[in-house]
Amino acid sequence: MSLNDIALTTLDGGSTSLADYSDRAVLVVNVASKCGLTPQYSGLEQLARDYGERGLTVIGVPCNQFMGQEPGTAEEIQTFCSTTYGVTFPLLAKTDVNGPDRHPLYAELTKAADADGQAGDVQWNFEKFLIAPGGSVVNRFRPQTAPDAPEVIAAIEANLPG
Repeated sequence: MSLNDIALTTLDGGSTSLADYSDRAVLVVNVASKCGLTPQYSGLEQLARDYGERGLTVIGVPCNQFMGQEPGTAEEIQTFCSTTYGVTFPLLAKTDVNGPDRHPLYAELTKAADADGQAGDVQWNFEKFLIAPGGSVVNRFRPQTAPDAPEVIAAIEANLPG
C-alpha cells in the first residue's frame, strides 16, 4: 500500500491523505500536549515557517497512547496548539500509532528504520518521519531528536522538491 493512498482524518473531522502533499516533503510527527517534549511544537512550527514555501509540510498527529499525555478533545487540542505554540501546520485526528488499533499510516511508517537501523513501534511522543515528494519514507528520527537538530535540517533540505 502506498502512503499516499491511506485515508486520513483531520483534527476538525475532514478527509485528507498524503496524496494532497505528494509534491512536497512531509514531516509526520505524533504529538501530545502534556509531555516533557511538548515544547518541540515550537521547533516544528519554525520548520513549517522556514521551509513551507520551499516545499515542506509538517503534519502533527495527536496521540494519547503514551501515559495519557494527549487527553483533550479535538477542540481542546487545536486551541492549545494555536494559542500556546502558534501552530499553523495541519493536525490530524487523535490516532493510535502502536498496538492492535494502530492506524494504517503508522503501520506503514513504522516499517522505516531510524539511524541505528531500528524499525518497529513508535517509542514516545514526537517521533518524526520524513517523507520525500512522491511518498517514500526517507528518515526516521526518535523523540529526543529536536526538530532543529542538524540531522533533521540536513534531511529536510536534501528532500525538498526541485
